[in-house]
Formats: sequence, structure tokens, C-alpha cells
Amino acid sequence: MSDGEGFGFAPPPFKPDDALATLKRGLRELGLTEREGRFERRGTAIAKAAIDGATIAAAVVKKPSRNSPEWQPKTLKSGADVRDFVADLKRKLGSWSDRDD
Repeated sequence: MSDGEGFGFAPPPFKPDDALATLKRGLRELGLTEREGRFERRGTAIAKAAIDGATIAAAVVKKPSRNSPEWQPKTLKSGADVRDFVADLKRKLGSWSDRDD
């Protein structure tokens, strides 16, 4: 087999509509509530996501803030990116205490 040949496996094509539905489900499972395109915990914006062409434009706050959250944007281009985004947010939610809200 030459270096240019693969094993015949290709990742499934990325479908942003389906991936966004999966992402929203994952965020709700983390206890977040969707409101106007943002996902909140007890009224504080935590994450946001929207389809942007063939990808998903997502963002998570650096630290929960009711005033003006500072967003960390991320472009999700695959199912793996969506899973990693949810896993990272789960870790962050665990590290933020109730007094961070």
C-alpha cells in the first residue's frame, strides 16, 4: 500500500443541522436552559451556538457573569468537535461554583 492510500474509511459528512440539534441536546443535559440562542444557568449566559454556513459557530464564557460575559468563540466542523465542546463545557461547569453565577 502506498502512502497516498487510506484504509477506505472516511468520516461521515458533517451535517450542521443535525450537529446543532445534538449540541443543544447535550447542553440541555448539562442543565442549561435555551433562551434566544443562548444557553443559561440560573439566568446567566454560559454558551451560545448557531449554524454558520457548513459549520457551527459556538462560544462559551470565560467566567459566568450577569453583566457582560467575555465569550471564547469556537468553530465546530465535525461531530468530534461537538462532543469535545460539550465535554469541555461540562468540565468548566464543574469547576465553577455557585458563587461564580
